[in-house]
Amino acid sequence: MTNTPHILVVDDHQDIRDLIKRYLEEHGYRVSVACGGKEMKAIFKSSAIDLVVLDIMMPGDDGLTLCRYLREQGQVPIIMLTAMAEQTDRVVGLEMGADDYLTKPFFPRELLARIKAVMRRTEAMPPERKALTEETVSFDCWKLDVSRRELLGDDGVAVPLSTSEFKLLTTFLAHPKRVLSRDQLLDMTRGRQAEVFDRSIDNQVSRLRRKIEKDPAHPELIKTVWGGGYTLAVDVTKL
Repeated sequence: MTNTPHILVVDDHQDIRDLIKRYLEEHGYRVSVACGGKEMKAIFKSSAIDLVVLDIMMPGDDGLTLCRYLREQGQVPIIMLTAMAEQTDRVVGLEMGADDYLTKPFFPRELLARIKAVMRRTEAMPPERKALTEETVSFDCWKLDVSRRELLGDDGVAVPLSTSEFKLLTTFLAHPKRVLSRDQLLDMTRGRQAEVFDRSIDNQVSRLRRKIEKDPAHPELIKTVWGGGYTLAVDVTKL
């Protein structure tokens, strides 16, 4: 059994597949290649894949469709390859859960650097838990109906949540009592649309605290871990 990372490259251009495969193998990776969705799905089902390099513009199932498929299967890291003019598709890909993107034409060395960076981030993630989807959970004096995106206090009054606040809250609820760094929270709530040094996560946490903490100045639910990030400090119960 080998610990060598296994990369799956999906691109309909053979010259690009061959270039990436040769370069990554020279740098110690195992590489499988697929020319489209059918081959990708077969390899993905039969092999343990550590990261997928996925082209957007392909005949048949395009990269966005295949990105959606991969996200339905789990949290394998995805780097999308895009043409310069595909800005909208690039944004949609990130919203669907791609971890990063690279614009064609690119240098193989840059792709290698991005692969290493994405794998470092994902290896630092807490163990994967089933995402909160159509369930109701309680924490402290709160109850969240995930499917309806409805947060209720113990007085039965609903508290409105913005999309970013809802994503942040469900991320904390999926990982109670675990320290999540700012980068991890950005990855899990916004994908890599966020810059590495983006501090907006602090503002989002502050806004969420104002809605769920008895005293936002002295938070008891979402606590700051100095030098580490944030943690949801209470138990979460499924109802």
